[in-house]
Amino acid sequence: MNRKKKINQILKAKQKKRNSKLHKSNQPRYISKAERAEAETQASDTCESTTITPNLDCSE
Repeated sequence: MNRKKKINQILKAKQKKRNSKLHKSNQPRYISKAERAEAETQASDTCESTTITPNLDCSE
């Protein structure tokens, strides 16, 4: 009984790994706090430098 159980356990684990590779996560990629701050400063810099053109909407 133990041998059959162990074999089934191994096979189930392998099947689970194969299935997980097929189904990718729907979760968005993690963006660190530093990257978010950097992106925000870049966005505000481009918004401030383009205040001459009124077509851009820069909400802060």
